[in-house]
Amino acid sequence: MSIEGHSSAPGANVIVEHLLRASGCKEWGGWGHSPSPAVPTRWWCFEHFPHKSYEQEQALRKKLDAAERDVR
Repeated sequence: MSIEGHSSAPGANVIVEHLLRASGCKEWGGWGHSPSPAVPTRWWCFEHFPHKSYEQEQALRKKLDAAERDVR
């Protein structure tokens, strides 16, 4: 894989690990939130993301309920 055409700007090719804040959760943190550019971003998995819309929350509850029924 070639790096031709990639940015040479400082920090442009840095991988940021999205560490989760929810204790005990092993999911990757793909949902980030920061109130301003001056505040570091906090990362959550979708299940623990506190800034979901009502519709997103309802869809997640249906998904979790269905998964729980399948386990039984």
